[in-house]
Amino acid sequence: MDKVVGPVSLWYREHHRDLPWRRAGFTAWGTLVSEFMLQQTPVARVVPRLEQWLDRWPTPADLAASPPGDAVRAWDNLGYPRRALWLHAAAVEITERHGGEVPRDVDALLALTGIGDYTARAVAVFSFGDRHPVVDTNTRRAIARAVQGQGQPGPPQSRRDLAAMEALLPDDVVESAVFNAAMMELGATVCVARSPRCDVCPLADVCRWRAAGYPAYDGPKKPVQKAYAGSDRHVRGLIMRELRAAHVPVSDEEIVTLWPDDLQRERALSGLLADGLAVRSDDPRAPGYVLP
Repeated sequence: MDKVVGPVSLWYREHHRDLPWRRAGFTAWGTLVSEFMLQQTPVARVVPRLEQWLDRWPTPADLAASPPGDAVRAWDNLGYPRRALWLHAAAVEITERHGGEVPRDVDALLALTGIGDYTARAVAVFSFGDRHPVVDTNTRRAIARAVQGQGQPGPPQSRRDLAAMEALLPDDVVESAVFNAAMMELGATVCVARSPRCDVCPLADVCRWRAAGYPAYDGPKKPVQKAYAGSDRHVRGLIMRELRAAHVPVSDEEIVTLWPDDLQRERALSGLLADGLAVRSDDPRAPGYVLP
């Protein structure tokens, strides 16, 4: 364990990126918002949107006081806009259940809409300084290679993944937070999925995958997502872009012009309505669809 923890933590202290959520004084609400945004979205796209979001809604109560459609519109091009609805719902829950303060307890965090094992522990560790294993995709890959000797970690399994990180985690609370962040940073910037930068990796001398000659991973794999172009996600995105841009209801006639395949277009629209990302206009003078 010490052969992993010491070198990675030292490397992190010298080489970590300067990101808003790592700065002193950054709020627990800001951390929560950043974690929602970072799900499946690159850091470079998140940082400017996060700053705009926190300028507009600096507390959960501020967001809870706005309609959910405002959150969806402000989400803009971050993708997977259901996250905006979940974040808005979480803000309402924090305001109503916790007096507007992001809770510290992991179970209380897990009870909020849209929050899973990773996000709950990330907030508890990085905002409140508690000791918990925090495991994201980057952490899983770094552990799989350096500790387990595998090229890839395989499909995520929460209990197994948390146990693997817990086995490495320092007992000291401060050092455990540093190591959590360090393993995430290592996987994000050095031990990347393709073309890992082993020449600058602090674990190069102890990495079991490297020592074994970089064997190809032949275990179970996470299902590969279909290409975006032409997919239902693509069509949903086109409709959402139209709804965000319009400040009046978007008519059925306008929706028809967005995609030529009637069945796929209707399937995408029905999905948006079912997810609560679009609602039918209640103005009889302007039928169509609007953000919630």
